[in-house]
Amino acid sequence: MTELTRFDDYLNDEGPAALVIREHLMPVEGEDGVLFPATFAPSKGFHSGYNIDTDATGKNVCLIDSVGSQANRIEPIFMQQKYAHLVPRVVVKAGDKEVNILEAGHRAGDALVRCSELQQELQQAFKAVLDGNAEPLAKIAPTSLVFGVWDSRDTQAKLPRLVASTIRAFNVRKLTRGAVYTPPLDYAALEVFSEEEKAKAEDDGKSPPAKRGFVQIIAPASHGGVIADGGIRRDATLGLAALRPLQAAGDRESTLALQRYILGLSLVALTTNTSSYIRQGCMLVLNPNEPREFAEVYPDGRRLPCSVTQDDALEFATEAAHAFGVGDERVVDFGKERAKRDVKESAKKGSKSKKSTDSNNKGAAEDE
Repeated sequence: MTELTRFDDYLNDEGPAALVIREHLMPVEGEDGVLFPATFAPSKGFHSGYNIDTDATGKNVCLIDSVGSQANRIEPIFMQQKYAHLVPRVVVKAGDKEVNILEAGHRAGDALVRCSELQQELQQAFKAVLDGNAEPLAKIAPTSLVFGVWDSRDTQAKLPRLVASTIRAFNVRKLTRGAVYTPPLDYAALEVFSEEEKAKAEDDGKSPPAKRGFVQIIAPASHGGVIADGGIRRDATLGLAALRPLQAAGDRESTLALQRYILGLSLVALTTNTSSYIRQGCMLVLNPNEPREFAEVYPDGRRLPCSVTQDDALEFATEAAHAFGVGDERVVDFGKERAKRDVKESAKKGSKSKKSTDSNNKGAAEDE
């Protein structure tokens, strides 16, 4: 067995369905420390704030960091010197600003990339995916195959997320906090504005004097974090069953080279030590009182210990990347005119769709 064939069992149908990591975390202050989950804007059926789901027994689960957020934290590691040789450096330049494709939220399907000089090449790569050939996309944006991508604004090509990670807290107690800002001077007394304007600003908190910090502002009962009585857990998976269908054009060896390459990147992403800093008020570390689980999970339910380390993953990924042939480095320009056309075409499609819907609704009403 060579380094290149070391993990071929993971690519066989008889191999594990997934690799699973389960880590128990805690705030740096201790197991009973306060941590601040992610907050979300209001939407249908959701009143904004923390995402806490409660079941009929009263137990709850609080989302600390979503699968998308975790992906956006992990993916940029491939910009670091230690891992940069594993992927092509693709940068989109807009004026004086340069953005690596690894920083684009929608990856190869992002508007930034779609409206760059890579537009046609990426379109062809996505069309190749629809035809069962993921190799062209792997030459441009291989992490799009690792963390998933959906070309929802064009070809509709979609690739599943192979590496998924989520942090949740269990049985949380929600806290609130208040805050008061008192300005160092009485600006109304200095005739910057009137007493009436001061009173209005302090009452509504939205008038210009309030927004600019000239009056006292009271913020009662705002989000104050949670205490996780049931612990905090990070669950991460590498879906090997979702990796095996990846194909390349040509012979079996081309497909095997592609699969090994994406497996190497996925193993690096899965085993990397993500930053303990999630957000302000949320710094998490491993809980030494709870064992870490790393398992190979088979289709029949068997769970066998997995011993792949970050060094193992990097060594294999380096060999697999060399054998596959990492794509070329690119620095391409963002096309303002392309973006304008993209927006206009979308508006036209939206208008046609609305007319069609209105027509169908009218017909349905007449039928009734």
